[in-house]
Amino acid sequence: MKPTQSDPTVQPVPASVVETVDAADTTLSNPRWAVLALGANLGNRLETLQGAVDALGDTPGLRVKAVSPVYETAPWGVEPGSQPSYLNAVALVKTTLPPSSLLERAHAVEEAFHRVREEHWGARTIDVDIVAYADVVSEDPVLTLPHPRAHQRAFVLAPWHDVDPEALIPGHGPVAELLAALGHEGVTPRADLELHLPE
Repeated sequence: MKPTQSDPTVQPVPASVVETVDAADTTLSNPRWAVLALGANLGNRLETLQGAVDALGDTPGLRVKAVSPVYETAPWGVEPGSQPSYLNAVALVKTTLPPSSLLERAHAVEEAFHRVREEHWGARTIDVDIVAYADVVSEDPVLTLPHPRAHQRAFVLAPWHDVDPEALIPGHGPVAELLAALGHEGVTPRADLELHLPE
């Protein structure tokens, strides 16, 4: 015989909790791809870029899956010769972090390498920008996705194309076509320099 009353000690799980758990589980089993652009033009630039890659690799919920070749580029938006040249690279990561948390982590990595934000487009020890996060399109001024100027910057597109030739920028099209239209002027491959995936 079945009991006519349900066990009073068993409370139904609220639907909101079930949704939250399901969402978290989905996030964990379905990490999202993100593209991070790295740039440095002060100090030991290669060492700093590698340190940033390693720091990203130490982030819970984030795995660095690919690191591009290194490029040397002229500084953007400033008088020629007024700043040292940059080393630039792109890292492809898989992450369960939402974009806002990924941005916090990018800023924490910058701060760890003493990035100082004194002037717009100023020289910096390290710059870590989120270029794209899955296919998210957001006009949020704190984190605009995809990066609002990535499609105009060969120093982002060239290394990104190296690690993901089929890449697309939501709203702008294939990276390969954008790069072909811009050309490689001012963006020099540095085959003598190499970044490694975190161990």
